[in-house]
Amino acid sequence: MRRQSFLPTLNEHEYLLLPESVGWYKDPEHEVLRKAGALNNFSIHLIVDGKGYLETDGQQHTLHRGDAFLYFPLQSQRYYSSKDDPWEVRWVHFYGKTLKEFLLERGIGTKPLWKIPQWKPLEQALADLLEELEQNGFWQLTRISTLTYAILAEFVTQAVPWSEARSPEADNRISELLPEMQRDACLPFDLQHWADRAGVSSYYFCRLFKKATHLTPMTFITLCRLQNSKQWLLEQPQLTVKEIAERAGYPSVSYYNKRFLEQEGMTPTEYRQLYLRR
Repeated sequence: MRRQSFLPTLNEHEYLLLPESVGWYKDPEHEVLRKAGALNNFSIHLIVDGKGYLETDGQQHTLHRGDAFLYFPLQSQRYYSSKDDPWEVRWVHFYGKTLKEFLLERGIGTKPLWKIPQWKPLEQALADLLEELEQNGFWQLTRISTLTYAILAEFVTQAVPWSEARSPEADNRISELLPEMQRDACLPFDLQHWADRAGVSSYYFCRLFKKATHLTPMTFITLCRLQNSKQWLLEQPQLTVKEIAERAGYPSVSYYNKRFLEQEGMTPTEYRQLYLRR
């Protein structure tokens, strides 16, 4: 089973990146062997089901759902599906003159193996690009470049080096707690409570949380509180800023004002006045 779409390569263009091809496959016979120098594109492959293998530095690595690999141009490539549990893979090949520097500056090096703790948004971004090309071809370059950038952005913000990644169970422990943490964000924050809920130490909880969300637990709570308070500032004008600060979990209105200013570039009062005028 296979879906794929190919585009002509544009040697001159004004975009950060463009796709050369994008697709999906599930095939027990799938196998790729490319020698160094054979392919002058970047590529991202995301495993969404099943099992497969990638060989690098003389070692074979077994990949499962949520694992991914990214190849830089001209790298040798060797990967293939399990025959008894064939992998389902979404993939894209793309190019751009400044992409290497863009990726290296963001900590994405040339080691191919990565773990994507929350891989569903990346899967959706890959599906969106494939659907666009199947329906409309390649003539809407701005749209195509934007969709390809969405794939790259999801990868860059989510990717954890495969050698450092924890088990899927550990990732799931954090993901399952996020909705509840968001709901209770305005209550007094107790790190140990959430670590106990995850069944780990507070130190390990912070490490898992940072790998899963790229945020510290306290930063996540702060953003949730500010999100709620922005909603209340505009939807409940009868409440004073002090009342909203207390409702958001900040007994000190001056500290609330400070955090709001740091994050939004204006005070809560200025924010309310700006948007209520619209």
